[in-house]
Amino acid sequence: MEGKDVNCPACNAALNCIDGNVPKFCHNCGAKIEVSEKPSGSAAATDKNLWIATGKEPVYMISKMVNRHGLVAGATGTGKTVTIKVLSEIFSDMGVPVFMGDIKGDVSGLCRMGETNPRVEERVESMNIRDFAYGKYPVQFFDVYGKNGIPVRTTISDMGPLLLARILGLNETQTGVLQIIFKIADDNGLLLLDLKDLRSMVQYTGENAKEFTTTYGNITSQSVGAIQRNLLTLETNGGDIFFGEPSLDLRDWLRCDEKGRGFINLLDCVTLFQNPMLYSTFLLWMLSSLYEMMPEVGDLDKPKMVFFFDEAHILFNDAPKVLLQKVEQVVRLIRSKGVGIYFITQSPSDVPDAVLSQLGNKIQHALRAYTPKDQKAVKATAASFRPNPDFSSEKVLGELSTGEALVSVLDENGAPQMVQRGFILPPKSFIGPAEPQQINELVKKSPLFAKYGQAVDRESAYEVLLDRQKQAAALKQTAAPQQKQTAPVKKTTSRRMSPADKALSSAMTTVGREAGKALIRGILGSMKK
Repeated sequence: MEGKDVNCPACNAALNCIDGNVPKFCHNCGAKIEVSEKPSGSAAATDKNLWIATGKEPVYMISKMVNRHGLVAGATGTGKTVTIKVLSEIFSDMGVPVFMGDIKGDVSGLCRMGETNPRVEERVESMNIRDFAYGKYPVQFFDVYGKNGIPVRTTISDMGPLLLARILGLNETQTGVLQIIFKIADDNGLLLLDLKDLRSMVQYTGENAKEFTTTYGNITSQSVGAIQRNLLTLETNGGDIFFGEPSLDLRDWLRCDEKGRGFINLLDCVTLFQNPMLYSTFLLWMLSSLYEMMPEVGDLDKPKMVFFFDEAHILFNDAPKVLLQKVEQVVRLIRSKGVGIYFITQSPSDVPDAVLSQLGNKIQHALRAYTPKDQKAVKATAASFRPNPDFSSEKVLGELSTGEALVSVLDENGAPQMVQRGFILPPKSFIGPAEPQQINELVKKSPLFAKYGQAVDRESAYEVLLDRQKQAAALKQTAAPQQKQTAPVKKTTSRRMSPADKALSSAMTTVGREAGKALIRGILGSMKK
């Protein structure tokens, strides 16, 4: 209850609220008055309690437990998209930046003022939300292809061999050769910025495989050929667009607007999602880079950032065991860096148990049980909740209506609270996509557009190796007449560095100084900065 227009729940008499304070007892019938902390709108009730849903009573998420990760699951059409919109609004209101991918193009309405909507009005009335007001949120639009947002690029060196091998669809042997190629480049400070850099490095390694095999391991011509072919396919599918510079600095995500609200960083994935492997790997690169960049902060009152991973099942489908282990490690460790990860998928069974066990906050929309496999998944999902004596979770999972969910969150000590059934709060922003013209205006006005709008191509491995090839050809041409005039000399077992090798060594040393010695990689192969 609030200190205005408050009636006694027993006799309905108007209470005399002095200075906004609700009396402890009714002056008319003497009934004890229970004061509720129900918040207004979809913002937080206090700095600690975040109101996210209402059933028999409000359901709160504890702000310092937001970085204990979460899961939003449910069948198609059950309300997952609106739920993650509401969560992003709540986090933004509390000053926490958010990242999410917009797969269907219908989340962009976050930047647009909400409009009168009968379903929203009904939800506001049924939940007794006081002072609800439509609004819009600060959104930064990004797009790998640079059409519907600020261009997003990364370098080949920054992505690393493990994630790149997944994009290229390499087998275990080919992945091992790719790792050798990256190691040779890293050890010599050669920057692999774009696809032409990597193609040049693959070609150079293949041509000198015998010299590298002793130090780095076996390099087969078959694996080199497979990598080259798959690089050509990737380039045909637009890889030359998003590999390059300026590379995205994820620190630009960690911003708040003039009102102290966290920016919602929205990546347009409508086109990117047409290649699910590329989509999931690109988001995984962002997540691993965020992990490498963020310092250890321990337990905070609220997270530094929240990362939404939509269609999360794609990340885990057919992923090699070594990658799954590293993903699990990132999810487990990034919490102490103040980052919360929320996976969005149709069923909790889409997420490996090792990762699922680390997701403390769960919003489970309706599940359909049409097959024995589906029924088994429903039972497993219901069993994962702390039971509520008021209902059967297994039965309720098939009865939930659109926008309704079973909600299980952590208490202040990190223990799961009793599962609650309730409706998720309505969003304040516009339900649906924003107009393309509005998105374009926001993109052009953003200071980040000036930073990332224009691609640059500085000297890197391609130029160094091309220069080496030219120098070697020139030295060979110069040395040819001299060899005809010089008497043959007896061969020795010692190997001297050829002029061409000296030219390469000099070029590598120059680039190495610019790169800052050998490059260092993190858990998923991303560059440590």
